[in-house]
Amino acid sequence: MCTHSPSLRIGLLALLLFAARPGLAQEPVTPRDDTQSDEPKKSYIIPALEIVGFDAALNRFNHRFVESEAYDVGWNSIRRNLKRGWVVDRDEFKTNQFLHPYQGSIYHTAARSAGLGFWTSVAYTFAGSALWEIAGETTAPSLNDQIASGIGGVFFGEPLFRMANLTLERGNGLPHLGRALGATVISPATAFNRVVFGGRFDPVFPGHEPASFTRGDIGGTVAEYRVEGTSRRTKGNEATLNLSMAYGLPGKPDYEYRRPFDYFNFEFTASTSNAFENIMTRGLLVGKKYEAGDTYRGIWGLYGSYDYMAPQVFRVSSTALSAGTTAQWGLPGPLTFQGSLLAGMGYGAGGTVDGSQDERDYHYGLTPQALLGARFVLGKVASLDVTGRGYQITRFASADSRGFENIGRADASLTVRVFGPHAVTVKYLVTRRNAHYPDLGTRDQRRGTLSVYYSLLGDKGLGTTDWRQKN
Repeated sequence: MCTHSPSLRIGLLALLLFAARPGLAQEPVTPRDDTQSDEPKKSYIIPALEIVGFDAALNRFNHRFVESEAYDVGWNSIRRNLKRGWVVDRDEFKTNQFLHPYQGSIYHTAARSAGLGFWTSVAYTFAGSALWEIAGETTAPSLNDQIASGIGGVFFGEPLFRMANLTLERGNGLPHLGRALGATVISPATAFNRVVFGGRFDPVFPGHEPASFTRGDIGGTVAEYRVEGTSRRTKGNEATLNLSMAYGLPGKPDYEYRRPFDYFNFEFTASTSNAFENIMTRGLLVGKKYEAGDTYRGIWGLYGSYDYMAPQVFRVSSTALSAGTTAQWGLPGPLTFQGSLLAGMGYGAGGTVDGSQDERDYHYGLTPQALLGARFVLGKVASLDVTGRGYQITRFASADSRGFENIGRADASLTVRVFGPHAVTVKYLVTRRNAHYPDLGTRDQRRGTLSVYYSLLGDKGLGTTDWRQKN
């Protein structure tokens, strides 16, 4: 269990506003210096001290403002936690599935911003999470929290680290102070190390100039299809903010995928009805690029993903490893196709928001899952985006050892450019949860919404890469 102050949640929303600013892809860039090392000066001690200090400060905050008994840590509680077995806890869904991964992202970015490589930082993140489970709380250490913080925190934290460094590296037309503030909001640990230690960790982590596409959408729901399987009344009219970034898009001739998360996709949604509604990340851990003729470029390999979705009437979250591919295909005329296909296994949680007193709020289990995404881009004029996701939360590795859940999400959106970076988007989103439990029966929950947005686009080409201009 962990609890953060509301300022951290507000900071997460603000960081994405900076990340989604337009024009990143059009900024003039400095040619890559191949003699530059991929790792700046590093320190193994600094992030270790920062992680211990962060855990200690969070413990004291929670002890003072949240629940004194659960955080009254001492040598006796630490010895007890070292001896007792690990459990699957029953803390609030948002605490376990959102705040824990964000806590893990602090560990990860602290190590990355101290010059450590990705895999070394993974070890620091996993160790920081274990330290919290054993010495941050008096309750029994939690297996699901360790996965959420120690692994989900990596898949959450690496995109934040990359986006913060991209802000510093490209600037987006901001003055030096603006860059520093933007990086601070995106990744506090990264900014902290740069401020406290001056130029020790300069130069900025080299991004090698990835092809990237950012966008922001603000609007609202204009129609709700239906809601079934729950007595909770949903808010049909809600304001929504969507922010996303695709980093390392396939097709750039001089860009290599040598490091984990040299390609990633980051999506965030906030709404007036449910605050943080969606956070979804996926990044290429290990893989290669490939091509077919002069019109097709792609990457394939092993992806790491972290998903958190809470569409009013039910919730689902998963930390997973998947095999898959991401590619772009230049079709005849001005039409371009982009797509991603992933399938893999995660450890997930899903459940209703409005369960009865006898129904547990949510359930854990091994989670086979898949993603299919497709984009059809018509020159610089319009794009049609379609994405489908599916999760089956099984009874395996579950504390309940009963039942299963099938959860699906599909959306289709049409974006039409009006002028410059300004566009209008119409989006239809449908989510469904079909749960089967022997003692609870079958629950079928569905919701469909139609929304209209003003969109701010970060690339005149709507996120396409034209490698043929450079051959």
